[in-house]
Amino acid sequence: MKQKSINYLENRQSKTPSKWRDEAEWRRENKAWLRHSQHIAVVVLSYMKREKITQSIMAERLNCTQQYVSKILHGSENMSLETLTKLEMVTGVQLIVS
Repeated sequence: MKQKSINYLENRQSKTPSKWRDEAEWRRENKAWLRHSQHIAVVVLSYMKREKITQSIMAERLNCTQQYVSKILHGSENMSLETLTKLEMVTGVQLIVS
């Protein structure tokens, strides 16, 4: 019975190794800016919901691609000061405290 269980698990084992540990370490190392990025994602999502606009329209307002807006909304994009300034101008929310 034990060997049957082992065989069952071995046959269903993933062919590619899991990267969960590497990803967890990366998140821990980048925790500070990820927290800011996630906050910005919430601000942008709230703005988009309030204005009833799509990612494509947001991309036009930011003068970037829809794919980049998607990355911002994912909450793990390390944005430049230029992008942060554009987001402030479009949303009317201060993201950088001076």
